Amino acid sequence: MEPKVASHDVRSHILETAQTIISGKGFSAVGLNEILQTAGVPKGSFYHYFGSKEAFGEELLKSYFADYQETLDAMLSRTGLSGAERLIGYWESWLETQSACDPKGKCLTVKLAAEVSDLSEPMRVVLERETARVIARLEQAIEDGIADDSLPASLDAKLTASTLYQLWLGASLRSKITRDREPMECALAATRAWLGL
Repeated sequence: MEPKVASHDVRSHILETAQTIISGKGFSAVGLNEILQTAGVPKGSFYHYFGSKEAFGEELLKSYFADYQETLDAMLSRTGLSGAERLIGYWESWLETQSACDPKGKCLTVKLAAEVSDLSEPMRVVLERETARVIARLEQAIEDGIADDSLPASLDAKLTASTLYQLWLGASLRSKITRDREPMECALAATRAWLGL
């Protein structure tokens, strides 16, 4: 007799499998059959966990951002580094992961924002709420850098966090068009200049 897989594990497995596929192809271009076949899960199981593809998309984004926020917190809380060093480490990591060829590490915000924001209000709301949380965490990191004197006291933490996050989203999109790292390398240079580094 085969061991019974916990329902949470099956649900997580579907989400993890889908994230990799959707990061490469987009939300609309991927059918449920492709996700379920790759995950090795019967179609009936999908509807046990998700009421529709749109509901699945919401959960996919929530799951992605929960992991992203955890990674972001870890990067921006590393000990032994100044606030400025932690921030630059985050942006350098963004450049490396988003310029790599592996869709597994790709940013779902960059991949899905334009596509689903016009198609699904619930998914747009998740993107809006979660990107605001990312910006708020960056704002806190900038405040930490100001407090430890590694960033200029003249910085407006909220404006800087919002502007830099939007700069990097745009640079990531531009890199998709050019198929090279140059837009994100420009974003890194602009980030260093904005932060006075």
